[in-house]
Amino acid sequence: MKLNISVKNIKGLGIEEAEKLQELFHVYNAHESKNRLKNRYYEGHVTLGEVNLGIALPNGMKGLEIGCEWGGKSVDVLASRSMFDGFVGVDGEEATAMAQIMRDNKLKAAYSKACRDELKFGCTFATLSSDEQIGCRIRFHTPQTAAAVWDGENERIGYGFAIIDTQKDESDQFWKPSLLNLYTDTAIWVIFRNGDNWFAEEHPHNMGRPLMEALIWNPTSAKPFGRSRIKEPVRRLIQGYVRTIANASIGLEFSTAPQKYLLGATDEQLDALVDSKFQQYVGSMIGASTNPETGEKPTFGQLTQGNISPHVEMLRVLATQFSAATGLTVTDTGVVNDANPTSSDAILAQSQTLVLMAEQLNNGNADSLYTIAMMAQAIKGRKTLDQLDESETNIIAHFKNPAMPSVSVTADAAIKIASARPAFSQTSTFLEMIGFSQADIRRIKGEEQIARGLALLDELEV
Repeated sequence: MKLNISVKNIKGLGIEEAEKLQELFHVYNAHESKNRLKNRYYEGHVTLGEVNLGIALPNGMKGLEIGCEWGGKSVDVLASRSMFDGFVGVDGEEATAMAQIMRDNKLKAAYSKACRDELKFGCTFATLSSDEQIGCRIRFHTPQTAAAVWDGENERIGYGFAIIDTQKDESDQFWKPSLLNLYTDTAIWVIFRNGDNWFAEEHPHNMGRPLMEALIWNPTSAKPFGRSRIKEPVRRLIQGYVRTIANASIGLEFSTAPQKYLLGATDEQLDALVDSKFQQYVGSMIGASTNPETGEKPTFGQLTQGNISPHVEMLRVLATQFSAATGLTVTDTGVVNDANPTSSDAILAQSQTLVLMAEQLNNGNADSLYTIAMMAQAIKGRKTLDQLDESETNIIAHFKNPAMPSVSVTADAAIKIASARPAFSQTSTFLEMIGFSQADIRRIKGEEQIARGLALLDELEV
């Protein structure tokens, strides 16, 4: 949706803030159509009208949609390897200061969704605000509901806005913004609609930067807010897939109902054939008498059936190109060919590019999550960033291994490490590596503690 709110008519908004908001609306509107396009390709809504070359596909089929999951696959397969597991403190245990904030905001689940949006659009935005019930509220917004301007000097967001709530317009058909937040270095401006009028309220803060942070995938100097996984070359390959599948489907229809011909028939015989095409197709016998006008005996024949093998070969070529462009394995595309790996080692080797991409994704997002954690703790504790103590600042975002090795592989590695460092076998990390969940680890630790207590009581009784 385009934003056409007149910032001049927002009552209570400062002149400088109005200029910033106007620029943000311009940025949002400039990217709106491209973001909508990326979302369509992610959902697989690609019509033949976008891919038709005008040679083999009839124009009457422009509105037909061919299901294609390649856009979603390019995002979801990589996002599934970025598994945020919380924050670790300086002592190696869970960061207690952030633990409650994470639980209150369901940050693990929220990150999983935000990571997909980040890869889909190139970035996603996290916003923070104080909350009476939980201390700090963390929300994530896609570029379809938010926009920001980059501050190159400080290497962060300079200012931004997010659509917090919407409501239906007068026609009761379209959703329009009803509540916006403008984030600046000194305040959050809450901008809301009351009837036909817009109003702004200033909520100052002392963070010294906007309460807004971006999770960015694959940024460059020219594009600080990153690049989408569904970029132009990938969309072209998706179009090729849709076009090839459409051609193959049409070819299969002709193969199912092969074209036949009858030469030398009378007009009456031709009319009868036209009136009963399906019966002639499924019938076991077709009869025709000699043409009394020409004396010719009707000749019946069948044209050679079409072959969809060229279409299958084209799909394999497209799948290979798509694999090279996205880092996915050819198997992930759903197209089987002789080059597909057959052993687990071969599959692991083919997925190394994807693992490296996941490590790159985790490293970038770890920095953003750290910044979010610092601001969240400061908001909840009513402090500035400089007032946070060491236990609050000395934390690290932890991600699970993006290679996703099997339990047997990690268990074998854990046992080998424990043989060299015996104390390692007593740690929670050891139990995690051999396949136990966090819930199981807590139960094991608790039951071990009970067992040690009972053993101590037995010794005292003796």
